[in-house]
Amino acid sequence: MALNNTSVPSKAHKYDPNFTQRVINATGPKATPRVRQLTASLVQHIHDFARENELTIDEWMAGLDLMNEAGRMSDDRRNESQLLSDILGLETLVDEITFKLAADAQDEPTSTAILGPFWRKDAPLKQMGDTIVSGIDEAGHRTWMHGIVTDFKTGEPIEGAVLDVWHTAPNGLYEQQDPDQPDMNLRGRFTTGKDGKYNFYCLKPVPYPIPYDGAGGRLLKALDRHPFRPAHIHFIITAPGYKPIVTQIFDSKSKYINDDSVFAVKDSLVVDFIPSQKDPKADFDLPYSFKLASYDDANKHTLAGTTEKSAAGVKL
Repeated sequence: MALNNTSVPSKAHKYDPNFTQRVINATGPKATPRVRQLTASLVQHIHDFARENELTIDEWMAGLDLMNEAGRMSDDRRNESQLLSDILGLETLVDEITFKLAADAQDEPTSTAILGPFWRKDAPLKQMGDTIVSGIDEAGHRTWMHGIVTDFKTGEPIEGAVLDVWHTAPNGLYEQQDPDQPDMNLRGRFTTGKDGKYNFYCLKPVPYPIPYDGAGGRLLKALDRHPFRPAHIHFIITAPGYKPIVTQIFDSKSKYINDDSVFAVKDSLVVDFIPSQKDPKADFDLPYSFKLASYDDANKHTLAGTTEKSAAGVKL
């Protein structure tokens, strides 16, 4: 329900009781209803937070310094501001709100998970059966991942689905963090044919610490929290006529599977890496299929608002 220029008053306090409403009322008549709603609610909550905690100038400036530091560190290779939101669980919460289906659904699309700060635009286009690994020691980690992309309601295979995949090296680093890895290593995009099937070679991922040399690390230390994530592989799956899915696949045997520093693990995304018995090029076999939800012509206009995620300005 949209908010107008009147809001629920906060509890009595010793500070100017009319100030917050004056700020909310300053929104002009040309603001859209959604902008008006979001801004009014944000102002109300932020002002209540400041009053309830009696926020001081020094504390407020420390918060601004943290956000400014995150902004300065963010570029097309690392999104420190997004990392801050991940540490606070905000992106996972927004992800749940955006993509949650009705609780009584008989079936549902593949669950979503956070984008994370290390996605890169324009990963190399690959052919089915290719590997995304180059220039590093693969011993003991080689994985053949395969499955099918289907319509979650009909079960029909989806032609033209693009799987954008990326993960860390065995040293726990994404390629843009590691000068010893080739550019765009452990990244690739694969497009399904009429059968909706995909397959490629990657590595069995490892747990790793999120970067803690910047604003995110300062926040983690202040909260006395560890920086580690369980082993996972990132995916973005897009297809004409279907809502994009941003997700991660987690190794069930990984440390931190129940204690993810950014709260992104979901049961349906936890998988077993099966020791390979037949493929001499793989140490592990990983079957996993993705289910996409379509959207009809009547709500295509909502795509930009409800199925958009961004990293360094990209729109899915």
